[in-house]
Amino acid sequence: MTNNDILKKLRVALKLTNDDIVEIMKLVDFQVSKSELGALFRKEDHPKYMECGDQFLRNFLNGLIIHLRGPREEPNKK
Repeated sequence: MTNNDILKKLRVALKLTNDDIVEIMKLVDFQVSKSELGALFRKEDHPKYMECGDQFLRNFLNGLIIHLRGPREEPNKK
């Protein structure tokens, strides 16, 4: 299973749109355009297909955590 497959399955399971994914990536200061997302979701034999790298998937997962749980709370320092 490739990173592209994981990204596609999470998109479908969580019913995310391209706009949602762009906003999730902004939460971790990672800029991505809708056209780049389109290239990630294409079939492998398509000429405009782009492979999803580890860094992109890692940032998406970190942004998804913030999106679903909220920002991390800092423990009180005493």
